[in-house]
Amino acid sequence: MANFSEILNYILGAVFIVIVFSLTYAYLKPHQLHKRRLVSTLLLKISYLFYLLVLLIVVYLAALVKDGLEDVFFGVEFFAFLVVLFVPTIGILARKLAHFSKKREGYNYFFTIVNILSTILILMMYFI
Repeated sequence: MANFSEILNYILGAVFIVIVFSLTYAYLKPHQLHKRRLVSTLLLKISYLFYLLVLLIVVYLAALVKDGLEDVFFGVEFFAFLVVLFVPTIGILARKLAHFSKKREGYNYFFTIVNILSTILILMMYFI
């Protein structure tokens, strides 16, 4: 039987997932799309939200179910996990920079592929 602190950790972890995902949804506003770059913007936002959901669930499961992140992502996998953790987030935040305004459609497609590959890599590292 689980004690109170373990149950509280599970509940707080689930609440944390909901809060982070809600804040990200509010920041990205996937329901508001760019008129000229409709498809690329939609793909980027949906792929990032899916990536983030998978990431949050894997971190939750690794931290609470499998005795910690250091046991799941060991050695070189931990550094790969850090890259997969930060690159898509930097990509979604940097899209508003003026430097990418002329190349935004290609940028959106590139980071859509990065988000999909990052999601696949996270799942592979967790399950294998």
